[in-house]
Amino acid sequence: MTQLGAVFRPQLPPERLRTIARLADSTGLDELWLWEDCFLEAGISAAAAALAWTERVRVGVGLLPVPLRNVALTAMEAATLHRMFPGRVTLAVGHGVQDWMGQVGVRAASPLTLLREYTLALRGLLDGERITTEGRYVTLDDVALGWPPEGGAEVLVGGIGPRTLRLSGEVADGTLLNEVFSPDGVREARRTIDEGRAAAGRDTGRPHRIVVYVFTATGPGAADRLQRELAATGLTDVSGLGVAGDAAQVAETVQRFADAGADTVVLLPTADEPDPEGFVRFVGDGVLPLVK
Repeated sequence: MTQLGAVFRPQLPPERLRTIARLADSTGLDELWLWEDCFLEAGISAAAAALAWTERVRVGVGLLPVPLRNVALTAMEAATLHRMFPGRVTLAVGHGVQDWMGQVGVRAASPLTLLREYTLALRGLLDGERITTEGRYVTLDDVALGWPPEGGAEVLVGGIGPRTLRLSGEVADGTLLNEVFSPDGVREARRTIDEGRAAAGRDTGRPHRIVVYVFTATGPGAADRLQRELAATGLTDVSGLGVAGDAAQVAETVQRFADAGADTVVLLPTADEPDPEGFVRFVGDGVLPLVK
């Protein structure tokens, strides 16, 4: 069954997260996703607050930029969240926006090498392993978590290009696809990810979860807002991106992405969404019953 979520965009002030998280929880949404965008809001601290304010909704962070974070610290923070809120946490890691990484002096010469080393180390630590490794970027000397998550923890990789998607298939438990993917793009991404899984000997029937963001606008001026968002991100020439309309039209689009291979569809409001709280109510009260 397709999981349905919504994004809390970090362009909103942090103090609005409480209300939106509680709405996501009370309306029955499966997932609420947060972003760690430089230099707006931090992912782990926001996720901890959202989890503490709610009872059941799963909280995802997509994504944590690996050049910005020591892998041991990310593992400690992730393990703490998983222990305190078991079954309710999803974390995705990725390259981060390279210009932002350059601004803070951590831009890697080989982002793929860093992401590979980092993801393997993070998954190992969260699985309770004691790790010693000395890679190009990740060095750990006899490191193990004191309180690893019981049963390990899912780690997703976020990516766009084919090399990163193939790497995700090789080393991650799932993949986060952002809003540049149409249903056809999701199908192609799934094929590339599966190639990576096969190359690493990981295509053994264990599921690899695909999460995809979808631009969504509803209410007065929805079509215009969607077009402005696509224009602002340079995506007007890509067919099949986003949806503007009522609950039935959005639910139909969700199904198209699910048919293309998405396990979780996360609806992303436009940057100029006039009523973020109302958007979450719309997704939970209007779209969700048509999807489930």
